[in-house]
Amino acid sequence: MRNRLFFALLCITFVLSGVGHYLHWNMTVQFVISAIAIIFVAGFLGRSTESVSHYAGQRLGGFLNATFGNAAELIIAIFLVREGLFDMVKASLTGAIIGNLLLVLGLSLFVGGLKFKVQRFNIELAGMNGSLMLLAVIALFVPAAFFTTHSISAEGTKTLSLIVAGVLIAAYLLWLVFSMITHKDMLVDESAVGEEQAEEEPAWSKSRSIFYLLLSTVMVAFVSEWLVGTLDSFTAQFGLSELFVGAFVIAIVGNAAEHSAAVMMAMKNKIGAAVEIAIGSSLQIALFVAPVLVFVSTLFGQTMDIVFTTIEMVAIGVSVFIAKSISQDGRTNWYEGLLLLAVYVILGVSFYLV
Repeated sequence: MRNRLFFALLCITFVLSGVGHYLHWNMTVQFVISAIAIIFVAGFLGRSTESVSHYAGQRLGGFLNATFGNAAELIIAIFLVREGLFDMVKASLTGAIIGNLLLVLGLSLFVGGLKFKVQRFNIELAGMNGSLMLLAVIALFVPAAFFTTHSISAEGTKTLSLIVAGVLIAAYLLWLVFSMITHKDMLVDESAVGEEQAEEEPAWSKSRSIFYLLLSTVMVAFVSEWLVGTLDSFTAQFGLSELFVGAFVIAIVGNAAEHSAAVMMAMKNKIGAAVEIAIGSSLQIALFVAPVLVFVSTLFGQTMDIVFTTIEMVAIGVSVFIAKSISQDGRTNWYEGLLLLAVYVILGVSFYLV
């Protein structure tokens, strides 16, 4: 009965969101309907990911969720790049990274910690994630440092950005080979193996789970685009800055899928999958999505550099620092989640006042 009600509301809100967009309803009405729709669509994606992870394992399931969850953000960012809105793109990338590291991970640790006193995941994976996060910070910091100190020209910065982007993409692809093929046994979440074997069968078959994962991803992409299309008019009523809209409003909307899936995993004591979704998604944004957008912008005829503002760099650096310090021991509790959420609130207020 609950499942039927959920899918009924999912279909109704999705259709209304689409009708409102294409029939050009009042922007505020569109925003409200799309915001409600994305909650149900994200829940659908979370259920699909959980079912797929039963067959594929928590790590691969978490990776799939991060990848499909970021698909909407990548699509939206490509549209923004095509329009030459590079500052908005960088702000949204910043928001996606800190949103996953602080909001998604923080909510997962907090909610999961309220139900389970201590949750554990693979400490080797925690260490590798920390190193990759530091690589992302270094890659973003170096071009900004050389450009702001006038050590290289604007054209030189674009060349450096292309080279850094290529290096990051190669590093990310090789990380997938390392974690999924050559060293996957080392990164297995041992605490979850017995639970996966003992848990009841999922409601959907493997083929249906994969189909629903693809379907829910497409739905997330559509609703996200419809919702983002209302943001300019809606946020103008409240006098919000472009930086705040890009870094927090768009990022929260784009991360809705990860919010739902990661929290659901944490509540079922699958903290390894929750961490993989939250941190894995941030790494994918920093090491893959952002570099890909640099090359995409070149194809459109105007190369986007990878130079982020000082404010954005501080936000990313602070987020990586506390996320690494909290996750490096492979053990989590609700208070550590609260610390991440506290940092997110501090950054949110700071961005709002800019």
